[in-house]
Order: sequence, then structure tokens, then C-alpha cells
Amino acid sequence: MTGEETIFFGNAEDFSVSHRKAQSHHMPASHFHSTYEIYYLMSGEREFFIKDRTLVINEGDIVIVAPNVLHRTTNAPKPKHERLIVNIHERYMALNSPYADILKLLLEKEYVIVKCSLQDRLTVEALAQGIMKETMDKKPGFEMYAQTLVMQLLLICCRHVKQNSMRPPESPSPMHERISEIVRYINSHYMEDMSLHLLAEKFYVSPYYLSRFFKEATGFTFVEYLNSVRIKEAKKLLEQSSMKVYHIAAKVGFGSVTHFGRVFKSVTGYAPLHFRKGK
Repeated sequence: MTGEETIFFGNAEDFSVSHRKAQSHHMPASHFHSTYEIYYLMSGEREFFIKDRTLVINEGDIVIVAPNVLHRTTNAPKPKHERLIVNIHERYMALNSPYADILKLLLEKEYVIVKCSLQDRLTVEALAQGIMKETMDKKPGFEMYAQTLVMQLLLICCRHVKQNSMRPPESPSPMHERISEIVRYINSHYMEDMSLHLLAEKFYVSPYYLSRFFKEATGFTFVEYLNSVRIKEAKKLLEQSSMKVYHIAAKVGFGSVTHFGRVFKSVTGYAPLHFRKGK
């Protein structure tokens, strides 16, 4: 990556803002989190892998990704870009307020891609600049001020979704659609014994083809993606159940609890029991 970046992390990373201008950038390997992510592409073009599809995102597009949905951005043919990312926990999003019904339009979906009109883009750009200014200047009350600007941005997105039928952008190529089919299979069968060669045999492709184009289409190697899906599901079980760690490891497809612990920490940055708070 070349370029410049500014990042603000709020309390316990429940609210963060990241702005980047770059000539080129590939996200770090595994990426999912406990917050909603609002990704605004201010200029350029990016390829955006979300859950099981690779989509082309253009200047002015806003992508909203729900918690624990695997995603990653990679370079498009013209890699120079500028983007703003806001991560915000649902506790800040007024879900128990009169705004709840409006926001549900966005927040009940795993991801939403909003293509704004020129008029909306002017408003969105002003809000984005305001969010960045508040988090850089850090005047008294700046976090709350920035969060209210984020809420305004979400409301604009909600209006757009309500007024327009949401057709996701097309995949970049038939190869990407083919890989999406394979990814959907992994998402449904991650708990089973799975290898690159077994998957290649099932889908009648060569292991070389699958390895090469899986990485090109998703930004992940096969092993990175499979591990990320398994760890994402394990994290949910740790947070939402009282299952023992070794049971969770087996349930999501790991034959060894030691290997599970090592992969879990490499993906999330924490040991599994970090997500078992209060249980």
C-alpha cells in the first residue's frame, strides 16, 4: 500500500473511523467484526468480496456490512482510491428509538450497497467530511457529534433503499460467479472435512484453477477463507452459547482443539475464551 491514512478508535473499538487515500491496497487476510461497517468509496473503484460474492464498487457507492459477515476489498484494474470507513456498534444506533423501524430496512440485511444520486452524494460528501473533521479535531463531545453525523448518513441510505429496488452490482466475470458457487458451498459445509483437492473434484475443476481463481475472486486463499468461516461461526457460539471450547472446535470442523486455538487467535487476535465474558 502507498498513500496516507488517519484512524480514530473510540471506546473499546465500538466506534471507529478510518480514512485512506492510497495508490494501491489489499486488506489484511481475514476480516469480520462485531460492529456494523459503513464503507464510503470517495473516489476510484474497488472489488469488494462480501459473504459469497465479489462485486465492483464505484466512486460514490456506500456499502453497509452487518456484524460477523466476512468481507474484504481488493484492487480493481485502477487501484488508486480514497475511502472512508466507519465501524459502529448497534448500541449507538438508536435501535430502541423512534428511528428503529426506519433503520431496520438496512440493519436486518447482511449487506446493502447504496448507489446515491448526485444530489444525495453532495449531502453524503458533506457528512463524510464532517465525520472526519470531528474525529481529527477531537473537540469536546466530538464522538457524540460524529455519531449523529453517521446516523444522518444511515438515514439517507435508508431513504435510498426504500425508494429504489436493490439490485446488487454484477460480478466482474463468469469466473467470479463460478467461484461464488463454490464459496456458497463452503459456507454451508464448513463443518465437514474439506480440502482444496476434494472441493476441486466436487466442482470438476483442477486444484490449480481453483487455488488461483479462488484467490483472485475473493482475495483469500482457500485455507484462509475456510478458517475464517469456521472461526466466525465459533465466535458466535462462544458469545451465544455455553458450549465447551472443545465441543465448539469440533462442531465447526477442527480436529484438534490446539489447532483451533492457534487459528482462532490468528484470525481474531484473541484466545477463544476472550469472547466468553460473563458466562
